[in-house]
Amino acid sequence: MHILLFTVLAPVMACAPLCAGEQNTDPAASAHKAVALAQKGRCREALPLLKNATRIANKQLKYQSAMLMARCAMSVDQTQTAVEALLLVNREFPLDPEVLYITTHFYSELASRTSQQLAATAPSSVQAQKLEAEAFESHEDWDKASAEYRKILDQNPRAREIHFRLGRILLSKTPADTEAANKEFQEELNINPANASAEFMLGETARQAGRWDDAAAHFSRATTFDEGFVEAYLALGMSLNAAGKFSDAVVPLQTYVKTQPGDPAGHYQLATAYARTGHKADADREMALQRETAAKTPRTQEH
Repeated sequence: MHILLFTVLAPVMACAPLCAGEQNTDPAASAHKAVALAQKGRCREALPLLKNATRIANKQLKYQSAMLMARCAMSVDQTQTAVEALLLVNREFPLDPEVLYITTHFYSELASRTSQQLAATAPSSVQAQKLEAEAFESHEDWDKASAEYRKILDQNPRAREIHFRLGRILLSKTPADTEAANKEFQEELNINPANASAEFMLGETARQAGRWDDAAAHFSRATTFDEGFVEAYLALGMSLNAAGKFSDAVVPLQTYVKTQPGDPAGHYQLATAYARTGHKADADREMALQRETAAKTPRTQEH
């Protein structure tokens, strides 16, 4: 009996070291295999191995595996896997130029594929029409963009955001039609009274016309509707300063510089408000910060 059992188990025992080796494949060797498969274009075979390879400790091999995982996933149209790979490389190698390049390229490609899918599956939907209008806007073809937005309103006169977009187009034209734009922004607020962007644009047109109190009222409402709308706090503070209401300008400007400490315009406006309300030390500090941030800020980014 013992001889029979040994005879049956002998092949298994002999295989044990080899089989264990096959089950516990060296992670680095497996990663190298995945890379080789991907480089030969055998992406469907490579992807499962590449996913495992991104977990290894070797940074260079992890980088190579994750980058190839993104490329392979894109080539076989596995969107979720591609996004996972892009998130991984951006987390692990955030300042790498090649990572930034492929992230830009692949997300753009994913956006293009998705827009094509939307156009193919729901060509008459509001979403497809908005994408079409946005494409015209990006090429500054204002008339065609407006026409697309008008089509949406023909289908649904109370569609949100459309009047706001029409108003924005009217301001983008040369010359800008401010009066017509304001009517569109107001119509947007009639449909959606809590639209912070429409309030902001009404504030901007009032500010540019020197109607400081009107501008401040619109900007104040914009910050109420959207507490994260940082530009509205700066615009509110600027309008209050211009109206001579320096003490009222301090709080919104403090809010702005806390969230945007690198913007010299915020420090300048807050310094002005402090100086005109008798807070010389605070004003001096903000002017120093204004000079410091201005030295670091490209001119094209200044307000």
